[in-house]
Amino acid sequence: MRKLLLKLTLNVIAVLPLFLAQVIGAALGVLAYVGSKQYRSLFRPQYEAVVSSHHLPRQIWRATAASGQLLSDSLWIWRNPQKALELVEVQDWDLVESAINEGHGLVMLTPHLGGFEIIPRVLAQHFPATILYRPSRQEWLNEVVETGRAYPNMHFVPTNLNGVRQMTRALTRGEAIGILPDQVPSGGEGVWVPFFGRPAYTTPLPARLANRNNTPVVMFTAKRKGLGKGWLMQAKRLGSLSEDSTIAATELNIAIEDAILVAPNQFIWAYNRYKHPSGAELPPL
Repeated sequence: MRKLLLKLTLNVIAVLPLFLAQVIGAALGVLAYVGSKQYRSLFRPQYEAVVSSHHLPRQIWRATAASGQLLSDSLWIWRNPQKALELVEVQDWDLVESAINEGHGLVMLTPHLGGFEIIPRVLAQHFPATILYRPSRQEWLNEVVETGRAYPNMHFVPTNLNGVRQMTRALTRGEAIGILPDQVPSGGEGVWVPFFGRPAYTTPLPARLANRNNTPVVMFTAKRKGLGKGWLMQAKRLGSLSEDSTIAATELNIAIEDAILVAPNQFIWAYNRYKHPSGAELPPL
């Protein structure tokens, strides 16, 4: 019954006007922070450490509200892709076109920030995109996500060897691939490198894929502009990434940090970026 009610709630949010969906998302974010000690124990120290070290204003309630809007934005974009595309302001598109026109494909990096789900849909208007994702352990939630993310010219592949092979083929065809670079990889698939000053298990996969055929790597963000006003999508092309996995992962984390600092209140701070995945070596002291 609980799963059914949650699924119904998610569907209701998706069919509302964006303004109302984001208001409800903000309320859910604040409720999660107030009502869950575990949620607070992840969210608060990660958020406060970053804003403090970068001398940014501490806006904990705005950040918790924005965390709920990550969910509401995603649901709304999934259900209303054409309306969402009308509400996204795209900057730096000439940079993206120039990169894809080189003919070696495109590695698209999209951290969990703002309306990040709109980014692959913008790209899919112009060329195919193969996107790596990690299936949920809960079958009903996986069904919601896979149904919501389905979109023409977008092909989702799981985080396993077969998925990586499909991404390699897509690059060979000169197409785009998408990776969420701020997710903790499985044990044995990452390296420990600094992320906002703390060791974080990080995937070097984007660098490995890019270096096979001199493929451009572009970091995208989709900053929420305001209630019901859509998103500002921006792109930044990264320099060549190192062939060394540890150095490459460090370079990627620096780029992710820069992307997050575009709108630090809109990042997914409740996600445990510093966890130790099973099978991974211990982090450095």
